[in-house]
Amino acid sequence: MLRTLLRRQYSAERLLVSQTLYNVIEIQKILPHRFPFLLVDRITALEPGVSIEGYKNVSISEPVFQGHFPDHPIYPGVMIIEGMAQAGGVLAFKSMDERGQEATQDKVVYFMSIDKAKFRSPVTPGDRLVYRLNVLKSKGAIWFLEGKAYVDEKLVAEAQLKAMIVDK
Repeated sequence: MLRTLLRRQYSAERLLVSQTLYNVIEIQKILPHRFPFLLVDRITALEPGVSIEGYKNVSISEPVFQGHFPDHPIYPGVMIIEGMAQAGGVLAFKSMDERGQEATQDKVVYFMSIDKAKFRSPVTPGDRLVYRLNVLKSKGAIWFLEGKAYVDEKLVAEAQLKAMIVDK
């Protein structure tokens, strides 16, 4: 019984403490996006060629809430999908070989398609929006990703993304 309690406590502590692989400064070295359109604050897990997890802290001070909607702020679904895509861009760049990673300054990731997008619950200021993406397939510079977004472990959005790494 004590062993079970300790295991549960350890699991809960792991959920509360998120490891940072890349902070926002390091993400800016990988992606060309900048405020107010850099939509990933941290990368917490990454397995090159397989998956990534990162998050964005949604704040009331973000410019999007001036118009969406002032009296009832809801984080736009298109911004959630864009955040997923940015996390996917980090995954794609970090999955390249060493020489390819050195050339990321001269590359950018373009959306090719968004399929099966679903929005399941509103995201509001104060939420931590967690992005989890898995590689469905990659062929050279083209990446097929399954993305899901969560708030407090509740699925709030999902989509399949197709993107391509191209020269700037």
